[in-house]
Amino acid sequence: MKKLVAAKRVSQAFFFFLFVYVLWSTTYPLKGLFSPKILFKIDPLIMIFTALSERVFLGGMVFAFMMIALTLVFGRFFCGWVCPLGTVIDAAGLLRRKKTIWADSQNRRLRNVKFFGLGIILICSILGIQAAWVFDPIVIMARVVSLNVIPAVTSGIDGFFVFIIKRFELYGPVYDFYRTLKESFLGVNIHFFANSLITFVIFLSIVLASLLLSRAWCRVLCPLGALYAVASRFSLLERIVGKCLTCGICQRNCRMGAIKADGRYVKGECILCMDCVYVCPENSTRFSFVRNKKDFSRSKKITSKGISRSEFLLLLFSLFPLAGFNNRGKKGLLKNTVIRPPGALREDQFVDTCVRCGNCMKVCITNGLQPCLLESGIEGIWTPQLVPEIGYCEYQCTLCGEVCPTGAIARLPVKEKMKTRLGIAEIDRSLCIAWAQNKECIVCEEHCPVADKAIKTEEKTVNGKRIFLPSVDQDLCVGCGICQNKCPVTPIRAIRVNPQGIQRTSLS
Repeated sequence: MKKLVAAKRVSQAFFFFLFVYVLWSTTYPLKGLFSPKILFKIDPLIMIFTALSERVFLGGMVFAFMMIALTLVFGRFFCGWVCPLGTVIDAAGLLRRKKTIWADSQNRRLRNVKFFGLGIILICSILGIQAAWVFDPIVIMARVVSLNVIPAVTSGIDGFFVFIIKRFELYGPVYDFYRTLKESFLGVNIHFFANSLITFVIFLSIVLASLLLSRAWCRVLCPLGALYAVASRFSLLERIVGKCLTCGICQRNCRMGAIKADGRYVKGECILCMDCVYVCPENSTRFSFVRNKKDFSRSKKITSKGISRSEFLLLLFSLFPLAGFNNRGKKGLLKNTVIRPPGALREDQFVDTCVRCGNCMKVCITNGLQPCLLESGIEGIWTPQLVPEIGYCEYQCTLCGEVCPTGAIARLPVKEKMKTRLGIAEIDRSLCIAWAQNKECIVCEEHCPVADKAIKTEEKTVNGKRIFLPSVDQDLCVGCGICQNKCPVTPIRAIRVNPQGIQRTSLS
């Protein structure tokens, strides 16, 4: 029995379902045993490089350093035993029949790509540009689960039950079971997210690549894997081979291409999949913390040299223009172009601190938070924005700040949140029913949640009929967007929230 392989699969299944459970339970009100923040606090790529780019210490870095410490003991265990994206890639890899053996030199060139990518992320962080989120596997997986999987599954199951209950009039036990599901498993709001197809296509491309090359993402591109690979070179746990026939079976079965033609292995690339332990015809392969001097000499680990000096210098000089881009970009970002969540940092800091995990968008109870595409520039891709036509910012809701893992959205007390300004509503009198058509309409005033009403009305008599004309009190308006959401004028609302000129919190 392949006990180690079985243990690895149990570990992968456990952490995968725990990952999905934590995201699934992130809803209103917050429930579940774990905060979704923990998923990203244990991610050293996100926590360390975000902190570096903003020159601050994030609380979650303690957990990130704990993961690095565990890697120094066990090696690159996270990639093979914990990572949810790695689990999905392994599952897809079961469909791959043909095993292609790459030459050692080819494997080295392939694996160097991710170190080159990690170098770019590091230099960007030094220049104040947070780019870790682009290829971080935890962020990618969280985004696809929150923005694609959960809405699709809940919508599909909910629609199925509604159909069969109505079609076959199953208003007995089936309906009771459906109501039970609505209070638990299906209790998540079914939301639509713009640009979610792009998120899914990226995820699908990563998974399908494993059909061409085993663990292609982990071998070639994953920067988190590169970071763990650097740390695992110094790990205490090592692969040890006794009597070896140099038959090459372990090399053919190594999903990371970590085993070389002569039987030695690149320690930083080993994800402890344990396949080599069981395919060895001599049963002489094992992993141990203590090395026996009599062990086969060619089983000695090989420490990858990473990128060469000339490649590093090329990387360094090629990134110099980013310093200028960064300064120009931040100056331009001071002018808000989209409505950000309550408690969001100043725009330049927000786009660098936000890791695009999708937590805030998923938990938004009105579905008003949507991912940006290019509305705030290329640097703001997939950051959250409030789209009042889809949903408004609930006046007493603070969930987005509670689930943000990096502090890009501050956690605000309810009373402070109710006073936090997202923008100011403005009425277009040429479109407003009351102003332009002299007809009765005070929908915006009726829905305004501010106690003293940020939308006031003044009475006017037209042809003997009293008309109430709305106007915005800019001292009271917080820009929650409910007036814009409820305005009956379409396709362009007669009242719209303008975020220009709003002062936001700066990261201290």
